[in-house]
Amino acid sequence: MSWLEEICWNAEGLVPAIAQDYRTGTILMMAWMNRESLELTVREQRAIYWSRSRGRLWRKGEESGHVQKLHELRLDCDADVILLRVEQIGGIACHTGRESCFYRILENGTWKTTGPVLKDPGQIYAGAPHE
Repeated sequence: MSWLEEICWNAEGLVPAIAQDYRTGTILMMAWMNRESLELTVREQRAIYWSRSRGRLWRKGEESGHVQKLHELRLDCDADVILLRVEQIGGIACHTGRESCFYRILENGTWKTTGPVLKDPGQIYAGAPHE
């Protein structure tokens, strides 16, 4: 059995993929992968996701330059979530210009924004649609 056949793909042929900084353990983002994007991620040693909104492969950093270099790939115990331990080139994973997409914390029933904007998204994407 191929390593890809051991993954429990959902009805759309996708699996959730969590990107984590391999040095700090910070959770950077979550995206979806299909079989092709996962195969390419392993082959190219960089994160390649499936963009549901665009309906196509999305090489992380193709517009922003914020590539995720793959260091390790893990599969959870139920075989239905992928963990990518990555080096986040440029230190920005979120299209808002932050290190992580998980920059809001629930405090007293309100979402509090934490984590500074490291770079203005307008400067990152220069008119291109965000990742």
